[in-house]
Amino acid sequence: MKEEYPKRFSPILGRDMECAVFAGEGEAERLCIAFPPQNGRFYDFGNFGMVQSIAPWIESGKIRLVCADGIDGETWSRSDGDPRERIALQERWFRYVTDELLPAFAVEGRGTLVCGCSMGGVHAGNFFFRRPDLFDAVISLSGLFNAQYFFGDYMDETVYANSPVHFLPNMPADHPWMELYRRGRIILCCGQGAWEEDLLAGTLELDRILNEKDIPHWTDLWGSDVSHDWVWWQKQLPYFFRSLAEDGYWG
Repeated sequence: MKEEYPKRFSPILGRDMECAVFAGEGEAERLCIAFPPQNGRFYDFGNFGMVQSIAPWIESGKIRLVCADGIDGETWSRSDGDPRERIALQERWFRYVTDELLPAFAVEGRGTLVCGCSMGGVHAGNFFFRRPDLFDAVISLSGLFNAQYFFGDYMDETVYANSPVHFLPNMPADHPWMELYRRGRIILCCGQGAWEEDLLAGTLELDRILNEKDIPHWTDLWGSDVSHDWVWWQKQLPYFFRSLAEDGYWG
């Protein structure tokens, strides 16, 4: 497996941004972008065994894995900051991923999978539901999808746009995104053990909305022994990669 750790200046963010890239020999069939947990970094997927857990798909050329860097400490997590400034910076980071990171690594003519655990699962869901024209599959592990969990009572149009449980219920049935959602692969997973309470509630909230909108998806709740921890995410991610293989996603 080849590893690269490029650092590139982002005009959108006005700073250098790093990422980790894992690939096999030759051209990959698809791109997978992975997001780190809350306040995490681009190297977390490698350091905590997630890359190794899906190594067969990387080494066989099914995917090129790009682990994005995050700035949660300045946006979602910065409870003492001005909420308007925080969400404005979050929106610039969103655009960095869609307009700079994705084009740099996308596989021409093929869709892109987004995934992540904890806050990374929040980001993965947010990217998929906001831009299903760019991302055709999502695996969200222990995520929640309500921006008010991080922004409290503050709400403006940008917070709303980053909160799937707010914008999805109001999306009209004839919106072009609806057909893209139904053609995509949506996987939501959460444990029911230690430190998963809020994430479980968030997962079930989105599950209810998707059912009401008649959007096909798979919500998979693991047992009461399954905690909010890497050891479980290491098991879950390859499990769902195998399910995508059975579904024909990898081609």
